[in-house]
Amino acid sequence: MTEGDDRLERLWLPYRMAYVRGEKNDVPGCPFCRIADGGAQSELVVARGETCFVVLNLYPYNPGHLMVVPNRHVADYVDLTDDETVEVARMTQRALRTVREVSQPAAFNVGLNLGKVAGGSVAEHLHQHVVPRWPGDANFMTVVGQTKTLPQLLEDTRDLLAAAWSDAN
Repeated sequence: MTEGDDRLERLWLPYRMAYVRGEKNDVPGCPFCRIADGGAQSELVVARGETCFVVLNLYPYNPGHLMVVPNRHVADYVDLTDDETVEVARMTQRALRTVREVSQPAAFNVGLNLGKVAGGSVAEHLHQHVVPRWPGDANFMTVVGQTKTLPQLLEDTRDLLAAAWSDAN
């Protein structure tokens, strides 16, 4: 069989190769620490607080998939300070309000994956996921084609959420 004879459609996503290879980036170190310091991918930050920030997931499950991340490099929830714990909770609430205002999802998944075995892709730096959900968001493309379709560029999603952030008390 020659290339193309398998009748499969190809969706080229070359930017994902670093993720597939398990590379963090071409810049060494923790990606969340780089973002906290204003480095690579900090343009995806929606809002910053005193002890944490809210950033779009570079590899979202759905449009508007946010993460609430402490500035400090800490892996376990029980190691957060009281101030960090409160701000992560408040920023998560605000993220829910903001995504509801902008995108009107039907539901959310909110949670932490603590450790690699639990599914933490960056297990050494705690981050809480806020994933908006809609009926049918796991449609045939995802289930059969193992392809996630995202109808909006990350930069456009970030701009919409950042603009609405201040209105979501």
